[in-house]
Amino acid sequence: MTQTLELEQSAAALLAVDELAAACAGQDPAALFGAVDRYLRPLLGHTLCTVNRFDAERIAVVRLYSSDPKSYPPGGSKDKAGMPWGRHVLLERKVYVGEGEAAIRESFDDHVAIASLGLKSVINVPVVTGDVCLGTLNLLMPAETVTPAMVASARLGALLAVPGFLGLKQG
Repeated sequence: MTQTLELEQSAAALLAVDELAAACAGQDPAALFGAVDRYLRPLLGHTLCTVNRFDAERIAVVRLYSSDPKSYPPGGSKDKAGMPWGRHVLLERKVYVGEGEAAIRESFDDHVAIASLGLKSVINVPVVTGDVCLGTLNLLMPAETVTPAMVASARLGALLAVPGFLGLKQG
């Protein structure tokens, strides 16, 4: 990617800050998660974004938002107890990057559904406040390669999602 194209993509994302600010000030967590999704899209080129709440008692995630509700409807739940991905992302609060179909197949039970959508890479970012994992921001791309700039952008997206999780706790 050329430096000019990268600058144009960054500028496009920054211009979307008004939508993010309005969603942050609102009372609808799903609206904020959608604004984060749209903010990151020009930076990552992802075609699927989901946001999951972490249920620490069950070591499970519950989907709160999906850019593709037909394939991945909100309310869906996945147990992650005893799974390396769950330990890495939810308990150790580390970013997971999966590049290529083999990495997705190894980490996700629904790898067939992911592949059917043409998705070949993933960035899963724990959404953390204090010392608590609230959930995850999950971004899946058709490109096989994930760059450090993409990971940094995804991490920023997780930070922007925090108020949506805090709003859930108050509601």
